[in-house]
Amino acid sequence: MLSPRTPSSVFVARRRALAERSPNPVLLAAGLPPARQYRANTYPFRAKSHFLYLVGEHIPGAALLVTRERQILFAEPEADGDALWHGPRPSFEELRAAHAVDEVRALADLDAVLRDLGAPVATLPTEDARSAAWLSAMLGRGITASGGDKLDEGSPDAALAEAMIGLRLRHDEAAVAQLRAAGQASARAHLAGMRATRPGGTEAEVCGVMIGSLRREGFEDAYGPIVTVHGEVLHNEHHHGALAAGDLLLADVGGETPEGFAGDITRTWPVSGTFSPTQRAIYDVVLAAQRAAVAKVRPGVRYREVHETAKRIIVEGLCHLGIFRGDPSGLLERGAAAIFFPHGIGHLIGLDVHDMEDLGDRAGYAPGRTRSKNFGDCYLRLDRDLEPGMAVTIEPGFYQVPAILRDARYVGAVGDDLRRDVLARYADVRGIRIEDDVLCTNGEPEVLTSLVPKDASEVEAAMRG
Repeated sequence: MLSPRTPSSVFVARRRALAERSPNPVLLAAGLPPARQYRANTYPFRAKSHFLYLVGEHIPGAALLVTRERQILFAEPEADGDALWHGPRPSFEELRAAHAVDEVRALADLDAVLRDLGAPVATLPTEDARSAAWLSAMLGRGITASGGDKLDEGSPDAALAEAMIGLRLRHDEAAVAQLRAAGQASARAHLAGMRATRPGGTEAEVCGVMIGSLRREGFEDAYGPIVTVHGEVLHNEHHHGALAAGDLLLADVGGETPEGFAGDITRTWPVSGTFSPTQRAIYDVVLAAQRAAVAKVRPGVRYREVHETAKRIIVEGLCHLGIFRGDPSGLLERGAAAIFFPHGIGHLIGLDVHDMEDLGDRAGYAPGRTRSKNFGDCYLRLDRDLEPGMAVTIEPGFYQVPAILRDARYVGAVGDDLRRDVLARYADVRGIRIEDDVLCTNGEPEVLTSLVPKDASEVEAAMRG
């Protein structure tokens, strides 16, 4: 099922809205294809997200200039041999009509056009040095790669960053349609992965089935797929492990629409097709935390409160199982949650799987709010009050990380109230994470990834097909 195509009128409206918010003309780069071993052998090109938000197409080397009066797309003209190696390219007139810009011009004209503006031009840094160097040459000033969180306050670039954040924080209807498509395609990939899992198989086989499901629908990967029996390694992108009957398989896999919008789902399922009693017990604790956190995604709720809700339910659940003893509130104050849930509850999602993270905490944290210095909480990527149109992930987890469990810096304050004799009974649980993409609305939160089950019995049924 292919994702919907956003009408050009939506991009026109976004560009006009940006021009109204930005006090300066704006130049955004699509970026350049990164080389693998040599210049002609490149990785697949993916345009920079700010460019995609305003244009919607991956055009290598292109740039967009937005002023109050005009919207001009600059692109490389067709070179000799392009048609032979890459097929025919649209003419400038065809590009102009397709994207509803005022004009399409050759990149060679950009320097002269910028000189004629007579005003400072704002830009947003790219994450790669080659594109940043190109921007530096065009604008005659240093643009630092991945420097979006280090912009000089009061500069045109900082003002542009704030303008872009103001636009992209709350998704318009076209963006929501893209996110729904990404979420549904990602969910179908997870269902395919569940059905492909069997003892004696491999992580690579399941990963291949999931990525194949996305490719058949025309989706790329939104990020490096995580398909692993070592779920305690949060970003484990290796797929060389074998699957055994007692294992849990954690799959964190999401697709990206042709326009660049991301899905991000994590599910954890038993390789044998049935959770053991200990696996089911921990799974249900994580699921209870996830459902409670999803229910908190409502206008006016601070995202940090969503995070704290999940922490409390996990600690309460582990107390009920006997892994912790004592009062949950006191355990929380002593850092108990981070021993097994050492990351944030989630993040913004949109054109980037961690949306606008190229702009650093400027995007994720509301003015006046800063990251906690406490272990676990310091990894919370978002601390804003939720508003209708904002999309976030909700992804609590439980992980037995040996490096944490043996380090007094993390477990010392809890001491003997972490009952290691009881914890030892749960040795068949390395890592469990349950993640959905959730849209904040004026009413009930909309789970964009609800096609894939998460109740333990429904997961087992899905594995049976």
